[in-house]
Amino acid sequence: MTDAPRPPFPPFTRETAIQKVRLAEDGWNSRDPEKVALAYTVDSRWRNRAEFVTGREEIIAFLTRKWARELDYRLIKELWAHDGDRIAVRFAYECHDDSGNWFRSYGNENWEFDDAGLMRLRYACINDLPIEESERLYHWPLGRRPDDHPGLSDLGL
Repeated sequence: MTDAPRPPFPPFTRETAIQKVRLAEDGWNSRDPEKVALAYTVDSRWRNRAEFVTGREEIIAFLTRKWARELDYRLIKELWAHDGDRIAVRFAYECHDDSGNWFRSYGNENWEFDDAGLMRLRYACINDLPIEESERLYHWPLGRRPDDHPGLSDLGL
């Protein structure tokens, strides 16, 4: 694993914060734990719901478990606020379990970055809403959300 710089770098402007949020969304939509982990410092600390994760190896293990049970995962993130080396986002993702039950999960994250643009802190609060498959709003092919697909605000989320 590498500690290659990950632009854009703090301090963030509105434009670079939006760019950072989209890059994070794109990474998570890849559903590739090793790739996603490279955006975090080697000693990154997370709180995700009631789980605490420290370091890239634990991030990889966490994301591997996550995407093994959250099938057809599609995520949209949106900038909420930024200041210096911190960004706050809101997000929603849709997925189903191995029984075909669909969910839309809503959440907020607080991020803090080092000078190289790697995330060192991630605090996530998430709530799950069971939905019918007919209520899904995310229909793009798995992977990166198309640029012309509506964002959270456009979808009324």
